[in-house]
Amino acid sequence: MNTSIIENAKSYIEEIFSNNADGHDAAHSMRVYANAMRLAERYPRCDSEVVALAALLHDVDDHKLFDTKDNANARAFLTSNDLEEKEIEQICAIINGVSFSKNRGQRPESIEGQIVQDADRLDAIGAVGIARTFAYGGKLGRSLDDSIQHFYDKLLLLKDEMNTEEAKKIALHRHEYIEGFIEEFKTETKQIHN
Repeated sequence: MNTSIIENAKSYIEEIFSNNADGHDAAHSMRVYANAMRLAERYPRCDSEVVALAALLHDVDDHKLFDTKDNANARAFLTSNDLEEKEIEQICAIINGVSFSKNRGQRPESIEGQIVQDADRLDAIGAVGIARTFAYGGKLGRSLDDSIQHFYDKLLLLKDEMNTEEAKKIALHRHEYIEGFIEEFKTETKQIHN
């Protein structure tokens, strides 16, 4: 794996997300990268450089954050780092397959795509997923109850959307954590909901 391009990608995401604190930030991309590398260890035949770059860059063209088309930011970064067009297309295809809202129920064909999709979804559940939900809800001016609805609309569905066996194991634990949180939230707020 070319470590210099990975380091360049880490610097790039720090720069491009420097003004973002809503859960779609450099820290999120770094957690997705760490998740992806952990999952990739189970699949020695996968292209770990492609996995790493797709994980790090997966949100640099997110429609909620940037007004770009055709993975313009990712393509510009990859081109400036001298990746071949074939690799750029592979990474962009993986990035396009990550979004839950755009790809629900669709399993990426490549193991690299499955790993990155799982890595992103793992960061949406568990303790970090809870924190990110409220951070993003706060940015949008959502009430706590509206943010809780997101758990039912997306987060509680993710466990059954995982592709790899390792991600399924991790997701089960994080799913149970979310269920416990929701029950505690209901208990603590029941007097205002009656």
